[in-house]
Amino acid sequence: MNDASPEPTPAVGANDLLRFLLELFAIATLAIFGFTAFALPWPGILTGLGLPLLAILLWGLFRSPKAVFRVDPFVKALVEIAVFSTAAIAWWVMGQPVVAVVFAVVAAVSGVINGRREFRD
Repeated sequence: MNDASPEPTPAVGANDLLRFLLELFAIATLAIFGFTAFALPWPGILTGLGLPLLAILLWGLFRSPKAVFRVDPFVKALVEIAVFSTAAIAWWVMGQPVVAVVFAVVAAVSGVINGRREFRD
């Protein structure tokens, strides 16, 4: 019989949902960029699959709520900035500067809000 009480589940707010959607958008962006910016079959397939996998790996190792490595919030922020800025730069390179700027601004504001919450906790 287990007498341990279950861990309380953290409340999920609007910014958490926005951050999840930003992560999905960044991963999809990296896939689109890889497949369209490089010649098919090999450079395009390799980058179209490799870039999102690398972003997922970095996010899972350092940034996710159940990350493999528990790191300082500064390192978490660096990983987040690397993934999101790469996605924004990819949109810029693909000739979509409006999407790039809007994504970068929304990601930055969401990151600041989340960072303030992490430092407070």
